[in-house]
Amino acid sequence: MTHASTPMPVPYPAVPGPVLRSPIGLAHAVTALLAVVIVADLLIIAASLNMRSLLDDAAAGGVVDFDGGEASRADQAMAGAALLYGAALLATAVVFVIWFHRVRHNAEVFAPEIQRRTPGWAIACWFIPIANLWIPRGIAVDVLRAGDRWPHSAAPRHRGLLNAWWGAWVWATVFDRYASRTYDDAQDVDAIHDAAGLVMAGAGFDILAAVLAILFVRRLTAAQHAKALAGPTPPTH
Repeated sequence: MTHASTPMPVPYPAVPGPVLRSPIGLAHAVTALLAVVIVADLLIIAASLNMRSLLDDAAAGGVVDFDGGEASRADQAMAGAALLYGAALLATAVVFVIWFHRVRHNAEVFAPEIQRRTPGWAIACWFIPIANLWIPRGIAVDVLRAGDRWPHSAAPRHRGLLNAWWGAWVWATVFDRYASRTYDDAQDVDAIHDAAGLVMAGAGFDILAAVLAILFVRRLTAAQHAKALAGPTPPTH
């Protein structure tokens, strides 16, 4: 992949309409922000392990009311890690949606006839409750096809990676909400201990989804850049 400052080639076809815009810089930004999300997830795992260790020690010593200062610091660590994660996730989501719209815009140049939704849907689809669990994936499939050298082939390259990332992201999102709600509602020592384990597992699932997202963003961006460099696809007969 070339440096972010590398411009896309001269747009084609040479008729009025959409023109190519490089997604490379945005892809680098998304990758960097996803790395921050992964760091935040690792901090959540560390804070969860610390909380569970503290509770294990209390249980092993038969202590019901353990040191309040330690408990408070452990809970603050959990809250701080969650706050960092939330901020990183929000920033990542904003830049990712901009990148997603950019690659959908380019698909309008590469192969507009196979795009089932207008470019505006690449932004709007993320804000529709429940439907945002499948509409963005459908748009991504069309964009993947447009980025292929032969866009009218039966199945686009990297569809397996898309499916893996999407499945991991949906699962991580649903599981994280369940784990967070369980932790917030936990009252006694055993419940907090178990809920911290769920939070830790959720962070692990989120790391997997983030890694797959990085791979997907990089591969789709590289595919579009390679197609732009190659020029128009010869017509088929």
